[in-house]
Amino acid sequence: MTGELSLRRRAEDTVLVELTGNWKLGEALPSAGDVARKVEGVPGIRNMAFDSRKLGDWDTGLLTFLIKIGKYCSLKKIRLDSGGLPQGAKKLLELALAVPEKKDARKAEGKVSFLTLLGDETLGFFRTSGDILEFVGDSTMAFLNLFRGKAQYRRTDLWLIIEACSGQALPIVSLISFLVGLILAFVGAIQLKMFGAEIYVANLVGIAMVRLMAAIMTGIVMAGRTGGAFAAQLGTMQVNQEIDALKTLGIAPMEFLVLPRMLALAIMMPLLALYANIMGILGGMVVAVTMLDIGVIQYYNQTVSGLNLWHLGIGIFSSAVFGVIVALAGCMRGMQCGRSASAVGQAATSAVVTAIVGIIVATALITVITNVLGV
Repeated sequence: MTGELSLRRRAEDTVLVELTGNWKLGEALPSAGDVARKVEGVPGIRNMAFDSRKLGDWDTGLLTFLIKIGKYCSLKKIRLDSGGLPQGAKKLLELALAVPEKKDARKAEGKVSFLTLLGDETLGFFRTSGDILEFVGDSTMAFLNLFRGKAQYRRTDLWLIIEACSGQALPIVSLISFLVGLILAFVGAIQLKMFGAEIYVANLVGIAMVRLMAAIMTGIVMAGRTGGAFAAQLGTMQVNQEIDALKTLGIAPMEFLVLPRMLALAIMMPLLALYANIMGILGGMVVAVTMLDIGVIQYYNQTVSGLNLWHLGIGIFSSAVFGVIVALAGCMRGMQCGRSASAVGQAATSAVVTAIVGIIVATALITVITNVLGV
């Protein structure tokens, strides 16, 4: 039997709602709007009561109906008497109506103006810049403590991080550097063929790789591979409150966690860049030998004649700077990580983006400075 209801006036200001049948979801149940229309048709109603003696089985279908009736009574200032309801329904109704929803509980939906968005982004930029400067200052103090012999870190951790940042990174660095050298040689060969100057492909690849491209590509690879890993490691430690435990024990997290990672990348990035130089030049040699009919010895001699120590020094200096940037970005985002699992992923993503942006900015500055100095 489907649920039904009927209304009758029990007193001058009271209406009684009689519930009969089975009130279950999926059935054609009476609506609260029907009750509201009938109540509004009777003037002077100030109380509403229920009679459930003929009520059969019920589930959340009845509860949904009662909640809507309760909201209607609250809106119309009608006193709702739930004494005639089943005991279970009465308790569920009391729980549902105990804490009404606040008007401003839900976020207001609407379009944000351009000026508001611009202001928020500007404030976020200055706030982030302050955090970066603070972290760089703390890192500098950690390095000073290292030179004074007072830094608190484990040398075994340093060697483990060096292993992860060096030997384990060789396959991906080899592949990327080889392909970059091959691409540079291929693009250069197409243009140099027009002037009969194919031999200068060796100069193009050698100078580009040794001076900057090897350092840039190695830095970007390490930003995605190692910078994100640093952020995830420190972020997980932040979630597990391990960093708080270090502070409680009087151990500086900047020295114990950040310093070994910065040292490892600052030491290994120049070595990886030197290795990337070799792989990039080999990639260019493949194109020169197979497409331009240039001999291996001829290509080697042309490369050596086109390079000098300034090119090599700029590349090594750039790679060391990129290593520090990657380590700073990864450790900073990891230390700033929130206390949830999703925050760890956000920290890793932010670390990679910050490191790549830092590498590009540093590349621009180094290029401008070397151009001004004429080297």
